Amino acid sequence: MKTIDLTDAAAGILFILFALFFGLQSLGLDLGTAFRMGPGYFPLVLSCVLAGFGLLILLNALKTKGQGDIGALAWRGVLFILPAPVFFGLTVRGLGFVPAIFLTTLIAGLASLRMKLHWALVLAFGVTVFSTLVFSYALGLPFRRIGPWLTF
Repeated sequence: MKTIDLTDAAAGILFILFALFFGLQSLGLDLGTAFRMGPGYFPLVLSCVLAGFGLLILLNALKTKGQGDIGALAWRGVLFILPAPVFFGLTVRGLGFVPAIFLTTLIAGLASLRMKLHWALVLAFGVTVFSTLVFSYALGLPFRRIGPWLTF
């Protein structure tokens, strides 16, 4: 007899429901074309990707043999990963893009017990340089690299 992994099935169904909700919401916006994207284009594409992931998870739940132990909740990851984008959103205008992305990456990098401080600093530096080159120079987005909190 084939059993269904109920945890994965519920997660897949939840992903699909979220995708349907946000996909339907994006249809109320102008979609545009692939070359001239409207405000609803990217949310619709992300909704389709989320629905695809949900379908894959749901199909995987149907072919697994049973429900395994998911283990303990990684509290360190929760305490470092979840506040990182909130920190970025609250500090990007005051600190500026460069310090905010550096500190956000550093905070998120420290979520793993295996990540040593020196590697977290290297990661934060690399992400900051890459993000600054892409978003500031290549795309020309209009934001302050160094914010008013750090200018003297």
